[in-house]
Amino acid sequence: MGCCQSSLMLRVREGGDTHPHPDKKEKEKEKENHKDQAPYLRNHQKESLAIAVPATVAPAAPDRWWLSFSEFSLAELKAATDNFSSEFIVSESGDKPPNLVYKGRLRDHWIAVKKFPKAAWPDPKQFVEEASGVGNLRHPRLANLIGYCCDADHRLLVAQYMPNDTLAKHLFHWENQTIEWAMRLRVAHYIAQALNYCSSEGRPLYHDLNAYRVLFDEEGDPRLSCFGLIKNSRDGKSYSTNLAYTPPEYLRNGRVTPESVIYSFGTVLLDLLSGKHIPPSQALDMIQGKNNMLLMDSHLEGKFSIEEANVVVNLASKCLQYEPRERPDTKDLVTTLAPLHTKPDVHSHIMLGIPKQEEAPSTPQRPLSAMGEACSRMDLTAIHQILVATHYRDDEGTNELSFQEWTQQMRDMLEARKRGDCAFRDKDFKTAIDNYSQFIDVGTMVSPTVFARRSLCYLLCDQPDPALRDAMQAQCVYPDWPTAFYMQSVALAKLDMQKDATDMLNEAAALEEKRQRGGRGS
Repeated sequence: MGCCQSSLMLRVREGGDTHPHPDKKEKEKEKENHKDQAPYLRNHQKESLAIAVPATVAPAAPDRWWLSFSEFSLAELKAATDNFSSEFIVSESGDKPPNLVYKGRLRDHWIAVKKFPKAAWPDPKQFVEEASGVGNLRHPRLANLIGYCCDADHRLLVAQYMPNDTLAKHLFHWENQTIEWAMRLRVAHYIAQALNYCSSEGRPLYHDLNAYRVLFDEEGDPRLSCFGLIKNSRDGKSYSTNLAYTPPEYLRNGRVTPESVIYSFGTVLLDLLSGKHIPPSQALDMIQGKNNMLLMDSHLEGKFSIEEANVVVNLASKCLQYEPRERPDTKDLVTTLAPLHTKPDVHSHIMLGIPKQEEAPSTPQRPLSAMGEACSRMDLTAIHQILVATHYRDDEGTNELSFQEWTQQMRDMLEARKRGDCAFRDKDFKTAIDNYSQFIDVGTMVSPTVFARRSLCYLLCDQPDPALRDAMQAQCVYPDWPTAFYMQSVALAKLDMQKDATDMLNEAAALEEKRQRGGRGS
């Protein structure tokens, strides 16, 4: 069959409903935020969250819930935290009543649960919208948001738990050893990467960035807490720290801007340099007086590069400029700090002096198909050949369209997909992305194969973040489709999330094995 005739093997029925798709205003807003990246399907109505956010795990794989964004029941979170016992509180901030963060154990995984009073978010729809926006983010430099609960008077966020304390603890309250210089540079670089990623994904505002918002995961790698991407209340204060550390423009107008975040990042750089929480005004006096070395932490005992220290001091000075327009942006932060990351082969847990966590098996636990082998090797060329050969036979039953919907718009949409297929076959991946995006943007029909193909195109264009989103969206459309999980495994590997990539590869193989036992064609 030709590209057009083989379209989606659609079942057409008169008077039928279309597959859920986002409204035009939301899609236009997404286009503005992501520009050249295709908009991610969203619908913030609570009853539609299965499509609004990355899919919850497929029924065949109940142990993969922590990679996606889900709604949790209040009963689940009560059980996980021993009914929100005070013994499980790991952080407390805010006025009356406070915002509390609990440690919890859910389905054999540790989680962090942030509890808001209802008064902070009286409108449940606004709370779900805010949580869903942050829940769409996935990055190895973030302690990612994995879910929420909005039940009666309860407003709760659920995130990955980071077991190795905060930057503040390691800098200001250390017992065994202070953080060595190379690790401080790694912290600065990784947090700059996290801020740059959030900014590129249309979430540039981070509230009250400080050393308590930087957490260390099981490997000792620094991550930025996702909780700072959401205000403590819909209309409340965004800064709870001492006024001496608050961006000057926030004191004037009470608004957080991207430039305010840069200012706060500058205060974190001062913490890393000095090992103390020095007010910016005092630090700037030292810098302007050419007394950079007076800033340096004496506990380093001189074991640092003066040249590197000067680079960090100068960057901190730029971040702390009084006029917001004179501060660098997040890309500048990454560009400046990347060359200072001089010990990439030394694991973070070694530099922090913490024990290494046990790793999951690094090899798949099931025999792999040709697709599985290609994904395991991250052989994008082989994956491309398999997707070309498979075509659209796995899309059966994903759309039901009424007769009235066969319009000129429909023909134009299918023509866009046909052009995308031709470009995909000819390995013109940028053109394929453009045409597949035209097909997806219309929203009348959904195709898991198009999402999988565009995911591969993004990978071949060295864009793993949108590749992962497309693979997750393919799973939304077709929850037990092995290809969607295989593509997620490759994207996760490209994002240096190796353990999750291996787990996802095993999950895909299990789904494929189950499918073959059921007799359905692959």
